[in-house]
Amino acid sequence: MKRPKTLMSLLLGVASVMTLSSFTVAEYDSIKVAAPFPMPAIAIYDFPHNDFSIADYGAKKQGTDTDENCTTANTEAFKRAMQACNEAGGGRVVVPDGVWPCGPIHFKSNCELHLSDGATVLFSSDPERFLPAVEVSWEGLECMNYSPMVYAYQCENIAITGGGKLTPDMTTWKTWFSRPKPHLEALKQLYDWGYRGTPVAQRQAAVGQNHLRPHMIHFNQCRNVLLDGFKIRNSPFWTIHMYRCEGGVVRNLDVYAHGHNNDGIDIEMTRNFLIEDCVFDQGDDGVVIKSGRNHDAWRIGRPTENIVVRNCRVRNAHGLLVVGSEISGGIRNVYMHDCSMDDKVITLFYLKTNHRRGAFIENIYMERVSANRMQRAFAVDTDVLYQWKDLVPTYKDSITAIRNIFMRDVRCHEADGIYEINGDKRLPVKNVNIENLEVDTVRKYTTRAANVEGLNTKNIKWKAFAGKEDK
Repeated sequence: MKRPKTLMSLLLGVASVMTLSSFTVAEYDSIKVAAPFPMPAIAIYDFPHNDFSIADYGAKKQGTDTDENCTTANTEAFKRAMQACNEAGGGRVVVPDGVWPCGPIHFKSNCELHLSDGATVLFSSDPERFLPAVEVSWEGLECMNYSPMVYAYQCENIAITGGGKLTPDMTTWKTWFSRPKPHLEALKQLYDWGYRGTPVAQRQAAVGQNHLRPHMIHFNQCRNVLLDGFKIRNSPFWTIHMYRCEGGVVRNLDVYAHGHNNDGIDIEMTRNFLIEDCVFDQGDDGVVIKSGRNHDAWRIGRPTENIVVRNCRVRNAHGLLVVGSEISGGIRNVYMHDCSMDDKVITLFYLKTNHRRGAFIENIYMERVSANRMQRAFAVDTDVLYQWKDLVPTYKDSITAIRNIFMRDVRCHEADGIYEINGDKRLPVKNVNIENLEVDTVRKYTTRAANVEGLNTKNIKWKAFAGKEDK
C-alpha cells in the first residue's frame, strides 16, 4: 500500500513560480508485523528510479591503478554520487561488478546504495582514511571516533541492497583486537566522560593508541532504513549497529565475521524494526538488543522497543538472542520466532545486566526455535561487568527491573544446563515463563534459579542426562 507524503506545506507560497512536477513525491510501502505486543506498521521508502553509478563519478576498479590511488578515487566517487543522488531527490548509488577499494561511505537522505551481484566494496585498513572522527556510540557510550566503514547520521529513507559484498581489509584492524593499556585507559576516559556529561563533540576518542575500532555499518539517529540482500565478510568491530533509529527492515543478509566483538546485528535505543531471513555466523553474539550504558543512556532517555526477529539462522555465535548488557535506556517488546541455530552457542537466549545499569527489561519473547549445542538454553545474569569490573568505579547503584520473559516451543540437541537464572536479591526477576522446552542430552545440570519471583515452567523435558547433577 502506497501512502504519499503531504506536500501542501512545501507548495504554499511557491505555487506561482514552481509547478507540482518540480517536486518528487515520496511514497512508502507499509509492512504489518505480527507480534504479542502492539507493533506499528513499518514504512519502507520507494526510491525514485534514478541511478548514479560510481563509475560515472570517477571510481576505479581494483587493478586499474595502485590500490592507494583507487581508494582515494573511489572514496571521492562515492561522496559525489551520494551528493548527486540526494540533490536529484533520491535514487540509487550503484556499485557495478568488480572490486572497488575505498575509504568510508557516508550516506545522505533518500539514497539507496545498490551493490551489483558481482560487486565487492573493499574498505581500507588505514585508520587515517577514517578520519575526521564522526559521532558514534561505542559499547553504549557516545563519542567522536573513527568513521564506520558505512555511516549515516540523521538521515531518512536510506538503504543498502543488492547481492554484492562489503568487506574490510583486516590487516590493521585485527592488530587492534587486543586490549592493551592505552585502550583500557581510553575506556576509562570514555566512561568518565559519560558520567560527567561531557559534550559528545569534546569526546575525541580517535587518538593515539586508543584503538576504539570502527563499526562496519553504523546508522545513527536515522529513520526508515532498509538493508536487503547483500553479504558482509569480516568487520573491525560490531558488524551492523542501528543506533537511535526509527523504523526499518533488515532482511536476506549473509553475514560472516569472526573477529573480536563481531556481533551480527546490534539494535540500540532503536524502535520499530523487523529482522528476517538473515544468516549470521559470528565471533560474538548473533542478534543483540541493547539500550546504552549508564549515565549516557539516562541522559538520552530512549528505550529500545518493538523489535521482531523471524526466520533467521545463526550458524555460530556466543548467543542466538542476547539482551544487554548495555540496557540503561530500557528494553521492551522484543519477539524472536521461527529461528534456528546450526552449530553451537554459549547461551541460546540470554538476558544480562549489572548493578550499574538500572532501567528495565520487559516483554521479551522467544518461540519456535531449534538449536544444536550450547552451555545453557536460557539464562539471566545480573552481575555481568566484563573488563569494566575493576577498570572503573561504580558511581551509582541502579538495579535493573526484569519482568515478563517468555520462552516457548524450543528444541535443543545438547546443553550443559537447561536454564540458569541469577537475579539480584534487591529486585528479583519477575514472571519468567518457560514452556515446551526439550533438550535431547543434558550434560551437567538441569535447572538453577535464585532471586526470581513467578517462575512458571511447563513441559520441560530431556531425553538423557549425561552427568552428575551439580547444584
